[in-house]
Amino acid sequence: MLAASSFRSLTSLNFMSFTLHRLRKRLVVLIGYTTDWALFIGVVLILGLGSSWYMIERGSSLTTITAGPWVSWKSAGRPDADPYTRAHEARLGVLPLSTSVSHTFIARTDSDGRALHSSCDYVIEGREAPNFWWSLTVFDASGRLIPNVLGRSAFTSDTMAINPDGSYAATLSRDAHAGNWLPTGGAGRLALAFTVLDLGTRVVAQDGDIEGLAPAITRKGC
Repeated sequence: MLAASSFRSLTSLNFMSFTLHRLRKRLVVLIGYTTDWALFIGVVLILGLGSSWYMIERGSSLTTITAGPWVSWKSAGRPDADPYTRAHEARLGVLPLSTSVSHTFIARTDSDGRALHSSCDYVIEGREAPNFWWSLTVFDASGRLIPNVLGRSAFTSDTMAINPDGSYAATLSRDAHAGNWLPTGGAGRLALAFTVLDLGTRVVAQDGDIEGLAPAITRKGC
């Protein structure tokens, strides 16, 4: 009787061990399956959200025009603007003029691709363009005007001192300079806005002749 009882106990123990072993294997398979799906979904979400953020923040060749360090959104302010352009405008909280009559270019780096910073001095050089009104404005990285004793944050085609040959040069720096000087104070990272308004020829909208209008940004020292 004792032997039979021991045999039944051993059999029952083996059965339980076998059952637990199978459960563990199924659990491992289930965990692996769930982990693979969670990893897949995570990658899809990261790539999807990341690409959406990039398209809204930076745009692409489909939605933006690039001229050196300057970037402008092709359909800004237009009723037929694409969803990324609309989202970009909504995120910034701006109501831009339609690109059928104007373009606003934003630069956050110099012409060599280095981030603009108030600890450095820059020269912004361009040429006057007939039939266009334009403005050049400096902001901090958050898009705010930089307080300064002159109360100056921008030059326009009406206020910029133009050379006899039609060229102009503006200095961007903390310290005072003669001529066309835009103070940057201690703002840190900077952003420049160059807005071109078509006065009737619609050359910007039709021909896209942006490269000749957008000025070069050269770092002179830090």
